[in-house]
Amino acid sequence: MNGNSSRKLPFFLILLSLLLFLTGFNLGEAAFVWERAVQICLSCIGIG
Repeated sequence: MNGNSSRKLPFFLILLSLLLFLTGFNLGEAAFVWERAVQICLSCIGIG
């Protein structure tokens, strides 16, 4: 019985991570992270 539940755990974790990813994407987090990365990159090379 324990073996069956341990086989379901990876599928549950993948489903949970996909759900959280899509939630963040729908809230605009990807665009925010991209903007911050560009700002940091430009400041590192001395342009921004």
